Parts: sequence; C-alpha cells; structure tokens
Amino acid sequence: MRILITICRYFIGILFIISGLIKANDPVGFSYKLKEYFDVFGWTFFSPMALSLSVFITVFEIACGVATLISYRMRLVTWLLMLMIVFFTFLTFYSAYFNKVTDCGCFGDALHLTPWQSFGKDLVLFVFILPLFILRNRIPGMLSEKISHPLMLLATLLSLWFNIYCINHLPVIDFRPYKIGTDIKKARAIPPGAPQDVFESRVVYLNKKTGEKKEFTAQELGKASYLWEDTATWKWDTTINKLISEGYKPPIHDFTISNPDGNDITDSILSTPGFTFLLVAYDINKSDKEVQPMINALVASCDKARIPFVGLSASTSGMVDKFRHENQSMFPYYFVDETALKTMIRSNPGLILLDQGVVKAMWHYNDFPDAEEISKSYGVKF
Repeated sequence: MRILITICRYFIGILFIISGLIKANDPVGFSYKLKEYFDVFGWTFFSPMALSLSVFITVFEIACGVATLISYRMRLVTWLLMLMIVFFTFLTFYSAYFNKVTDCGCFGDALHLTPWQSFGKDLVLFVFILPLFILRNRIPGMLSEKISHPLMLLATLLSLWFNIYCINHLPVIDFRPYKIGTDIKKARAIPPGAPQDVFESRVVYLNKKTGEKKEFTAQELGKASYLWEDTATWKWDTTINKLISEGYKPPIHDFTISNPDGNDITDSILSTPGFTFLLVAYDINKSDKEVQPMINALVASCDKARIPFVGLSASTSGMVDKFRHENQSMFPYYFVDETALKTMIRSNPGLILLDQGVVKAMWHYNDFPDAEEISKSYGVKF
C-alpha cells in the first residue's frame, strides 16, 4: 500500500507541477483559453477576470503539486485534488461530447490534446488521485512543519512571481508557431502530396406530407428511385458535406494580411527583402498608449533607412484611423484575424522583427528597444 501511495503521489505531484509551470510560462495564452470555455458555458461574466483566474489556477496547480510531493496536509490537499479533477473531468467530457473546445489548453502550446484525449487524461488522473483520497488519513507528512511551511510559501510566491514576469514580458520558453526562428512562409505552406481533407456528401430529402427528412449518401441515393418518381411527396432539401478525415494542417494556417481594400498582401509582406517590422495590436483600443512615442521614434528611424514598418490589427478601419490620428502613427495598418494576432505575440502592442518572413526577434511593449539597441543586436542598419 505504501508503494502505491508513493507512486500516486509522485505521479500527481510531478504532473501538476509541470502542467502548472507550462501554463504559468504563458498566463496570457491560458487566459484566452479560459475565455473560450466561458463563452461555451455562457459564463461570460467571468471573462474580465480571465487573466486573474489564469494566474490563480496555475499558482494553485503548482502549489498542489508541491504539496502532494512532500505530503503536506494531505487531508486538505486530496480533497482539493478530488474536487478539481471531478470538475475538469466533467468539463472535458462535455467539451468532447459536444465538440465545443477543440484544445483543452492543459499543457498550453507545448502539447495539444484533442477533446477526447483531454478527457482520457483526466480519467487517468482520477485513477491516481482516488487512492490518495481514500487513504488520505493514513498519509504521513514527509517534512517537519518548520521546513514544509516555508517551502510551500516559497513555491507559491515563486510561481506567482513567474506568472507576473511572463505577463509583463513574454513567455520564457516559446512553444507557439511564431516563435523566433520560424519561417512564416514555410510554416504556412502545405507540402506537395500532403493528405487533404476528405468529405462525404450527404443529400437530404424532405417528405412534404409528414415533414420527415432523410439523409442519403451518393450510393444510397442511386438506389432510392422513389425520391424522383414521387415528386409530389419528396423534394430535395439540402446537401451536407461531412468531414470524414482531416488532412494536413500547417503549423500556421490562419494568418492572412489584408489591406484596407480587402486584398490579400501576405506574400508581399513576408517576401519583402531585408528586414521588416510588424507592430501587432489585436485590439487597437486596448493597445498601450505610453509606448507610442517610442514606436514613433523607431518608425522615423525606419523611414530614414527605408525599412518597412507596418501595423497589424483586428480592429475596424475606423478605430485604427482614429488611433493613428490621436497618436500620430505615421505608418500603415493592415488587418489580420484576431486569434492569429493573439497567437503571434502575447503583447498589445507587440513588436516583431522579420528578415524576409523569418522571425528574428520579438518584444513585449515593456521591453521595446530603440533603433540603436536593435542595430547592435541584430545588424539592422538605420
């Protein structure tokens, strides 16, 4: 029994710490996933608190992992673990069964799980937590309170600090598809011969007398001669294309840059020779305004050196024009899907340096460099 308890403790403790650290590395990204869940369940009143809840959940997860590893107050901790796993098992089952959230976000961008994989993961966790819960009164503490109390406090404070650091800068380890070194052109491309999406077309006919609807595959339709022989009863209603198997999906599949006229200019931006600066502001109204003078100074240096500098936003043209006027932003803005911009960089605004479509560097608005710093670090000649 002791061996079983030890295995369960170490498995749960280590997994919770790893999962918590991955989410703490990107709390802004985890907050986006929480908002997605809130939308699915109609809990939109939680959306303004998504980032705070993201931090709380990751700190709580890491603290529970550390507590389980050192057998700290296991009566309380096992109750917390059981309540948490029951809640998330229900959540992932609902999401999987109704296909509501395609990725649970349990391990951030480091590991993507399908809804059913996520549900299966929670079932495994439940199996390991259950013995700890049943035998919670028989699990002794490993350390004295003089050591365990400060250790738990230290783990909690360090995880909180790590969250705050990553919010005010960028993820320490970048698992996103736009990370430094990525050739966006190649990451968007579909290799020759890659598997394509396979669809099955189903034709729906309506019984005009009873209101009944029947679906037919192409093969079944060829045998159902009564449908066109009895047109007084049956009529075509609709055609449904059902996805049977998903083909190859490139790492970057939702990134398209459009100009104000709606024309796709993605290739021209990514193929521009030399360096290009992208200022990413998914929501122009939430874009930090204090950094705008620094941006304008960098734009002036880029203009002198004829280095392209463009803004990317998901806001409307009217909002962008108003913002540009208020902040004297003398560079063009183009338009990209909001989800893609949020994925590109966890900062609003965020600055990305491209070298003919390859990501060379990126900065949170708290870390924006000036032209001299960029020139010294990346060889950009202003």
